[in-house]
Amino acid sequence: MRGFLETLRSGDWLTRERTRLIAFAVLFASVIGFAALVVKSDGYLDWRGQPIGTDFANVYAAGTYVLEGRPAAPFEPALHHARQKEIFGADAPFYGWHYPPFFLLIAAALALMPYGLALALWQAITFPLYLVAIRAILSSREPGTPAGAQPVDPLWLLFAAAFPAVLVNVGHGQNGFLTAALIGGGLVLLDRRPVLAGILLGLLSYKPQFGLLIPLVLIVTGRWRVFGFAALTVAALAIVSTVAFGPQVWSAFLASTEFSRVVVLEAGGTGWHKIQTVFSWVRMWGGSVGLAYALHGAMVVALGAMLIWLWRSDRPYPLKAGALIIAAALSTPYALDYDMMALAPAIAFLALGGLQNGFAPWQKTALGVLWMTPIAARSLAQFAFLPFGVWAMIAVLILFVHRAAADPSRPMLARESRTNSPAI
Repeated sequence: MRGFLETLRSGDWLTRERTRLIAFAVLFASVIGFAALVVKSDGYLDWRGQPIGTDFANVYAAGTYVLEGRPAAPFEPALHHARQKEIFGADAPFYGWHYPPFFLLIAAALALMPYGLALALWQAITFPLYLVAIRAILSSREPGTPAGAQPVDPLWLLFAAAFPAVLVNVGHGQNGFLTAALIGGGLVLLDRRPVLAGILLGLLSYKPQFGLLIPLVLIVTGRWRVFGFAALTVAALAIVSTVAFGPQVWSAFLASTEFSRVVVLEAGGTGWHKIQTVFSWVRMWGGSVGLAYALHGAMVVALGAMLIWLWRSDRPYPLKAGALIIAAALSTPYALDYDMMALAPAIAFLALGGLQNGFAPWQKTALGVLWMTPIAARSLAQFAFLPFGVWAMIAVLILFVHRAAADPSRPMLARESRTNSPAI
């Protein structure tokens, strides 16, 4: 038993061969599983009678309303469900529209084509963007490092493609690839190309729930150029959508937030097991709405304080970026398992920092567990009432940030042994 724990502590079990085998097995199973889902489908409906790509149904339905000149209709749950029934049949489940008005521009463009083609094109466009962001992170270097001194391991593509959240995202026809690309790309370019970084982070406002802690970091570190261009991007999106759809679309959006808050979040209309947040954890275990908000709020305050200290310190940038992404995911009360796609750039940043500065005990194992978490997070919450996704994110933050704080004499893990394994 002691030897087993020591192996976990050191992370030596994550050899190159073993991680490659695990990643390949996950990727193979994902491809076969999704192929079986498509083969067994009847038109646009899968064997369960749900639309292929499930959540994409709400994007496509919203786009059809825009093309008809009714951009406010998706914000009315009854109207939106009625349109989904028209497209997918009378028994179609309801997939709510919770995005700000400017995402209607993308929905309308996708609705110009047949549903299957639109779904495939959406994933085909956003998936490479995600891969580009991961590649950019892993190829980034500390200031002063000679060019070419740190080549990217060619296995990065396998690990990125096999990340279990990829299958979750594809299965739901969701936008996790875009989220990962924007947050990963924005942070990797933060100091090198602040204008582009600001634009990418501004575009992330299509998921406004992820935007609580990122502006805080930009402000406390004085990155005003990035902050300014992010704000200008959000303003431009708002102006374009107002011109395109009229000011009434914003009234419809604001009115719809009550349904999103009361029914979807507080009452758990989506399902507590699907939401990977502290808020959902409290509600799933029987806590009141007030207690859930209180504990989640306390978590946000703690995360904000941690990020202020970390980003104003001299700790390595990969640690700062990885911690910010995980904290952003934890800070929102509403994040589902497909939103765990954002953990891919976080893992890439933290793995890069470990390869550059050495891994502390348990860190490699923690990253390996976090990489696997999306494959089991929903099931463990549904059948065992264990919010494993939240636990895994918190554990990784504690392991990496605590080690950085424990040794103020060095940027990171000076006295810890380094590993020659490039697997994680």
